[in-house]
Amino acid sequence: MSLHSRVFSICGFAALACMVASLPACKEDAKIMAQKAAASQADAAKLNEENIAKVTSGLTQGAVKLTSLYANGADPHEDPQAVRAALFQNRRDVADINLARTTFSALCDDKGVAIRNDLEQDSMAGQNLFKAFPRLADAKNGFTTATGIFNLPPPPAPADRDWIAGVPVKKPDGSVAGIYITGWTYRQYAFQLQDTLRQRMSDDLEKSHSNAKLPVFYVLLFDGTGVYGTPLTPAVNESKLKDLDLPAKTAAGPVQGTITVDDRDFGYAAARAPSLGGDMGIAVMRSEL
Repeated sequence: MSLHSRVFSICGFAALACMVASLPACKEDAKIMAQKAAASQADAAKLNEENIAKVTSGLTQGAVKLTSLYANGADPHEDPQAVRAALFQNRRDVADINLARTTFSALCDDKGVAIRNDLEQDSMAGQNLFKAFPRLADAKNGFTTATGIFNLPPPPAPADRDWIAGVPVKKPDGSVAGIYITGWTYRQYAFQLQDTLRQRMSDDLEKSHSNAKLPVFYVLLFDGTGVYGTPLTPAVNESKLKDLDLPAKTAAGPVQGTITVDDRDFGYAAARAPSLGGDMGIAVMRSEL
């Protein structure tokens, strides 16, 4: 299984969202629409913070376990299958790695060269990740996030980027031997946030015995390179938000408002997500049915 395909058997809700997006929207006061979008964006931001806390904890715990790969002067480059086995072991033993639902993990050496990831097909091995993700070099000093693009065959999907986090792996003598990393693509992570929040909305409606319908709802990530929704998010939605220049608009704090897409009105809200690093942020589009 490849890095780009690991998490995607996209659920039917995404296709449904695309269909209902073309239906006439219920007319709602623009201020209320924006407020509802802002509330959903706050929920997405809170979920993101929970995820990043799990990533931080999981990597920190897992890095300690990977120290065994360097015991007695061993060189993991000479046994990449042992590296993959150790990465799998972390998936089983370190709960926060699984709870964060990152789509891969990997070990690179202290020069940034990838040794092995935990996927069946490893097209990452041998790449210098410090070149693709310059900030990752700082992970030798502690938890670090970085963005960039792996040198992999492009997936049959819209343009995407990669977010990764790393921590140092140390030899028994305490010197830095490598970097333990994990991460998502932007679109994979947008899907995870959207899927989780939609399920929570559905659960809340069921518990309250409400007859209300779920809104048309999109979670998107943004940075200076563009706006990235789930693989089935309509391209026009991303284009509309990109035209707003969210990195600039959110530099001083969260923003919200309304936009119209194909005759449907949406509330939108966006804010930076410092835990993701750089000028990355999370945006939500929401329209009631």
